[in-house]
Amino acid sequence: STIDVIELSQANAATGVADGLFEELDETKVPNLAKLVDGAKDAIATSGAPYTMNSIGIIYNEEVAGMTIDEWSDLWDPSLAGKISIPDITTTFGPAMLHVASDYKGVDITTDAGAAGFEALTELKPNIIKTYSKSSDLANLFQSGEIVAAVVGDFAFPIISEANPDVQFLVPESGTYANFNTLNVVASSDNKEAAYAFINWKLSQELQTTTAASLNEAPTNVEVELDEETARNKTYGDVAQRAKAVDFTFVNENLADWINQWNETLNQ
Repeated sequence: STIDVIELSQANAATGVADGLFEELDETKVPNLAKLVDGAKDAIATSGAPYTMNSIGIIYNEEVAGMTIDEWSDLWDPSLAGKISIPDITTTFGPAMLHVASDYKGVDITTDAGAAGFEALTELKPNIIKTYSKSSDLANLFQSGEIVAAVVGDFAFPIISEANPDVQFLVPESGTYANFNTLNVVASSDNKEAAYAFINWKLSQELQTTTAASLNEAPTNVEVELDEETARNKTYGDVAQRAKAVDFTFVNENLADWINQWNETLNQ
């Protein structure tokens, strides 16, 4: 390969790491890895160096919902019957939704391969009117009054709120799950020193401060300080510190079974 550094979504990066396509990152050559937020550090071993992140939260219309929603467990409230939407298992945040469901049952998802999570989703099913494949679809669902709440990535809030100004977005205090875009050094690279230097630069405070504003990329470097406008609706600050990493090696190993279970649980 003529490629030295590759940027991938976390799920795809985890596949490459598992297949041995990338160099194990030498942290002495990427000192900025030590400056990552905790969730990003947790993702290094399975996915590479996270350079930007987003996370899931709850978007809802409080007036129409007739209740205040501030925790994941509120989504199971019987008063929300037929009024919420969640991401499909095959989407970016589908596996994270299964993690949330497992947490609702108080079970670490890695201990039972998602069994408790699917029990929780069975209990949530009466409240779910639709699982969505594209977060942009939620704008129409809110506008038509089909839903009053949804689980969605923070990056989608501006699009949805533009069409539905009465909705609000929140990240529960109990925490959230992050999705990272990552960088890896290709194992066959002939320019590994330069590749490491490039990754270290992408993780630097200076560059991530710039890209947060110019490219709307939430920083992973804990030393980045953003003004209120730039930080809005990003996985940043306290939210970033509450964002847990998803082990996509574990997810990829179970995804085929999860898709089948998901369809049997929610689509029948």
